[in-house]
Amino acid sequence: MLVVVRIVMRIRQRTFRYPAECSGPPHLLEKMKIRLALLSCVLAVAAFAADVAGKWTAEVPGRGGNTMTNTFTFQVDGSTLTGTLAGGRGGDVSITNGKVDGDSISFDVVREFNGNSMTMHYTGKVSGDQIKFKAEREGGQAREFVAKRASTT
Repeated sequence: MLVVVRIVMRIRQRTFRYPAECSGPPHLLEKMKIRLALLSCVLAVAAFAADVAGKWTAEVPGRGGNTMTNTFTFQVDGSTLTGTLAGGRGGDVSITNGKVDGDSISFDVVREFNGNSMTMHYTGKVSGDQIKFKAEREGGQAREFVAKRASTT
């Protein structure tokens, strides 16, 4: 993004000579170049959206100060997030209502216990190889934890 800003600044600083076959006043061509550079910035930001696909592990705080290892496996298709959560009671569960918006993600996990269902809503902010999560249960207290990308070695 810094490169694009530098290009825009160079465009504004230079005095260009336009060929005779160019139509329109030079200031309109200048505006068009600036718009093209800004469009490039927007596309560059979209290209650098959070890459969350793959496995992530986290030590999630539980009752009595104990922690539990959870493994998130994410797949991304556009702005849709799917995958599974392994760990906790009940084994692996599917992620539902998953969304990716820039460096923010959100999804729900529904677990079944003795005929009752419980929904946990997760929101997270991606920063490199870490996701800072907040998990909230309906009517319960929110928990915050950090997930780290699992190594692929």
